[in-house]
Amino acid sequence: MSWVVRTGIALLALALAIGAELIRPEVVTRVDEGLRDIYLRLAATNQPEDRLVVIDIDESSLSALGPWPWPRSQVADLVEILLEVYGARAVGLDIVFPEPGVGPGDDRLAALAAHAPLTLAQIFDFSPRSPAIYQGELSGGVAAQPLRGGAGAYGYIANHVGLAATAHCVGNIGYHPDADGVLRHTPVRTRFQGKDYAHFASTLMRCGNHGVDDDSLGDASGLWRVPYARSLSAYTVIAAADILREVAPRALVTGRYVMVGSSSLGLGDRVVTPMAPLSSGVMVHAASLSGLLDLKEGRASAPWAGRAGLVAWCAASIALAVFFIAGLPAWGGLLVLSGLVAGWLGLAFWGVARQAEWSVTAPLWAYFFLLVTAMPHEWWRSQRRSARLLTTFSHYVAQPVLDEIVRLGLIHSLKPTLREVTVLVADMEDYTRTTSSLSLEQAAGLTKDFLGCLTRPVLGWRGTLDKYTGDGLVAFWGAPLACPEQADWAVSAALAILEEVRGFNVRREAAGLAPVRVRIGIESGSALVGDLGTAFRSTYTAVGDCINFASRLESAARNLPTPLVIGSATKSLLAKHPTLSLGKISLRGTQTTIEVFTVPGLVK
Repeated sequence: MSWVVRTGIALLALALAIGAELIRPEVVTRVDEGLRDIYLRLAATNQPEDRLVVIDIDESSLSALGPWPWPRSQVADLVEILLEVYGARAVGLDIVFPEPGVGPGDDRLAALAAHAPLTLAQIFDFSPRSPAIYQGELSGGVAAQPLRGGAGAYGYIANHVGLAATAHCVGNIGYHPDADGVLRHTPVRTRFQGKDYAHFASTLMRCGNHGVDDDSLGDASGLWRVPYARSLSAYTVIAAADILREVAPRALVTGRYVMVGSSSLGLGDRVVTPMAPLSSGVMVHAASLSGLLDLKEGRASAPWAGRAGLVAWCAASIALAVFFIAGLPAWGGLLVLSGLVAGWLGLAFWGVARQAEWSVTAPLWAYFFLLVTAMPHEWWRSQRRSARLLTTFSHYVAQPVLDEIVRLGLIHSLKPTLREVTVLVADMEDYTRTTSSLSLEQAAGLTKDFLGCLTRPVLGWRGTLDKYTGDGLVAFWGAPLACPEQADWAVSAALAILEEVRGFNVRREAAGLAPVRVRIGIESGSALVGDLGTAFRSTYTAVGDCINFASRLESAARNLPTPLVIGSATKSLLAKHPTLSLGKISLRGTQTTIEVFTVPGLVK
């Protein structure tokens, strides 16, 4: 591949990365946000949030104090107790009252909204509907500024005029989920009929005389990425009933911002967030308030695009990748790309933690492009070097082992060598009797399906398939590649075989056929492994006492209350599988008496 072609590939890869950053196709956005969500869940701190508290109108409060809606006087009691008894800095009600209440409660709420640090809520609707929703009386709007973005709303549910007219702190609690339904952004400014309306968390801060500059937060659409920096367990949540009864510790509330909301499923305020598949809406506002407080206190930074840094990284890393791929074998090129992927993800998530809005996956698309363009040439060269080895070993070993041999570049001979192996012998019990009443075609089908049940687990656990023995097989671990976990892998394969046969029998019984039983013997020891064939036919196999012992253990299972019999040598090598002694038995055809074992749970 000439340097002209390499340069062209590099430029195309760079263009792909920049395009993914600028255009943000849906697939890029979905993958980006999915990775961000994972990072947020992993990085979220459990350190208690001591600047705010959530008062939850939960199921226990509803059971104790009556179903929702509560009398307005009871809501007013809750606010007064929070402010006067508990000394809250400011209270925000994540509740809207579009209709006047009965009794003096509304007047009390109106007075609190006019003179106390109480923030009321109103809901903007960001989905076009016909007819649009207009309920209650909006308040708190300011003339829209053309140079400042705002999320356009189509309708609203606001408080009734008696509350709206007196309230000096009102914030939007309406949601603006992403296309996949996950609530990652909140409208920091909502634009409706020529006015801008602030969102709930920033209004609550201002109401508590804790000013916040949110002009730099929203994007061109007025949306702000909610900084989910804390896990849900970091927030102090107190049942509303405990506040009304004044039994909650005062230290949990004094001097803090308070948000009153509900986690009750019956009240329906549930959303999907990156932190949880189902969360109460008030916790989104709590996360927003935490983020604003962090920003105010210098613990966090305002959102920034990060685009220049992303382009610089892509240009440098793509040039580096193309240079090294040209001079390295295929595995070296993969290593370089893997290192760049890891390096970028580290940098990307460092930026995500600092409110960078760059595309997490833009460079990854470029690296993938290099993988499918620059890498095939090196892969082809590697395949040519391995062609002879592939041809030879493909007759003898399982595909996973063959893949590992090629990956490690072990161009060794087939000369027989003494190896420590673990052997598994499996067979169908009473095969002759089972097939005696079947037609030739039925017997062939049964044999093929049964051998499939035996083979898949062996290959899945990277065993070497030695041979089929009519209705059974012989497999071993430890050659041609060394395998420190050979005993555990062999037992894992045996358990998987039993599971496969169990499922096979379920299907047979559903078809009105008799079930079959498998017997398995496993033993470890030294064996001569290699090409032990003749000039007429090559065969890669193992020869040794452990193969014979495994076969006799398989036969011994006929008279034991378990389908799996493990020899003492294998038992001594097991590290992950517990065993149960079956006692001592004499092996058929020998004078040898050995203790045998099985796995707990398999004894009938």
